[in-house]
Amino acid sequence: MKVLVTGGAGFIGSTIAEELLKAGHEVFIVDNLSTGKREYVPSRTAFFPVDLLDSGDLSVVFKLVRPNVVIHQAAQVSVPKSLVDPCTDADINISGTLSLLKLCEQYKTEKIIFASSAAVYGNPQYLAVDEEHPLQPESFYGLSKLTGEHYIRLYSTLYGIDYSILRYANVFGPKQDPRGEGGVISIFMDLLKQRKPLSIYGDGEQTRDFIYVKDIAAANLAALSAGRKATFNIGTNTKTSLNTLVRHLEKVSNTRLVVSNEASRPGDILHSQLDNTLATQELNWTPQYTLEQGLAETYTFYNHKNSP
Repeated sequence: MKVLVTGGAGFIGSTIAEELLKAGHEVFIVDNLSTGKREYVPSRTAFFPVDLLDSGDLSVVFKLVRPNVVIHQAAQVSVPKSLVDPCTDADINISGTLSLLKLCEQYKTEKIIFASSAAVYGNPQYLAVDEEHPLQPESFYGLSKLTGEHYIRLYSTLYGIDYSILRYANVFGPKQDPRGEGGVISIFMDLLKQRKPLSIYGDGEQTRDFIYVKDIAAANLAALSAGRKATFNIGTNTKTSLNTLVRHLEKVSNTRLVVSNEASRPGDILHSQLDNTLATQELNWTPQYTLEQGLAETYTFYNHKNSP
């Protein structure tokens, strides 16, 4: 199968590309390298340094590749950046998705698999959050992801394009940039490497649903042949407090960590946990990595990357 991965030089996209290659697919990558890195692009893929907003160059890629499936990972992923610059966030996450959909329709792409986010739910009204939870995003990032979902569903209705929308929990793993994508685990790993105190906003009892990037990749591969015209939560259905996360990091690194508790930040979601029942039933997918296993692999990566 010919699979085009947008954002394939990023931390999640490149991991998906690696797993696609292992499964025997032909893999093509589009990435403008604004946050992705050329060295993360797996060998044996065809790489196109193209911006999604450059419709001319993107059209050339589709004409050459004519992909069976598009896995759409390219995005502006920073909630704080979306609040400061909502126009750029909308350009990338909404207009970029639209450009992609137009070409999928033109070149008869069979399916699009879309990386959405738990941010579309906003502050949870109940836990665990299932796919029927009200959609009330509290950031422009969450709103732009939700808008992308609506465009995909309407394109499917009008033009028959199949889709799977995957709403990710808090993804972590090797290659995540603490200064770019800014996941709390990558930030903590970076501070740990520098032997600096970890900052926690609030008392540390706030919880997140942490999912390892290889489990995210497996969900995308499962969606190649399942999950027709449907939306799925991709998480572990487990909530972990930041204080518990620190204890896991101490165990993995065999280091006593210093934690600095700062004032809570307004707008931060207190608890997060995604119900993954639908994904386990319809995608035949379940997370294979425990938090401890994922943290150990991630810690090894950061140590190797920064060793002399």
